[in-house]
Amino acid sequence: MDIDVIGLFPEAVRGFCDCGIVGRASQLGIVTLRFWNLRDFAEDKRRTVDDRPYGGGPGMVLMAEPVARAIDEVRAQHEAPVLYLSPAGRVLDHAAVMEFAARPRLILLAGRYEGMDERVVRACADEEWSIGDYVLSGGEVAAAVVIDAVVRQLPGALGHEDSAREDSFVAGLLDHPHYTRPELWRQERVPEVLVSGDHERIRTWRLRESLGRTWLRRPDLLEGRELDAEQKRLLEEFKREYRG
Repeated sequence: MDIDVIGLFPEAVRGFCDCGIVGRASQLGIVTLRFWNLRDFAEDKRRTVDDRPYGGGPGMVLMAEPVARAIDEVRAQHEAPVLYLSPAGRVLDHAAVMEFAARPRLILLAGRYEGMDERVVRACADEEWSIGDYVLSGGEVAAAVVIDAVVRQLPGALGHEDSAREDSFVAGLLDHPHYTRPELWRQERVPEVLVSGDHERIRTWRLRESLGRTWLRRPDLLEGRELDAEQKRLLEEFKREYRG
């Protein structure tokens, strides 16, 4: 998979991508990452890429021409959809991440300051995405989030083939609790079922805890969701124990 990042501070994304799962996937050739600085596409010697907004107001706005030049340069090498990362975009979720992971190429366009000239957004951006209902200093952080979420879904990126399938939100639920050694820590033991060796009991316990944790912390994920008979039984069991 090829991912290009266009922004004012692409080195911030590069630093993140050199580490962990993304760094390993890059070294293995699972993903190819390229980073483009908007200042390299400025029209003047001062490498100016921003200006005051028309109509007044605080802050600066990224100019249309440097952004368009950068996108044209990237697309001249390989055509790909441009994903503009901004607070006004559709909120990223697991379904979107899986859709991105199935594409061979992505171009991530990181906003900055008060945003960028709306004309270049309309002319050059194919999609607009947000990572949440809050404001960041720039879209570089959002680009790093998208890259991390997408790369871990690529075959071979994770150390265990089941890791991505068992994450939170993959099945539309929060993940179950996890424990590791020692078995007794500060007077609290690991749940007995997890050391029982009974794989069926472990499976049902994990499913019950996943359903219960979702009900407690993210009930919105259960709204309109059709639970099968086992899931309904386990959730009701969790509720009874919790309320008791």
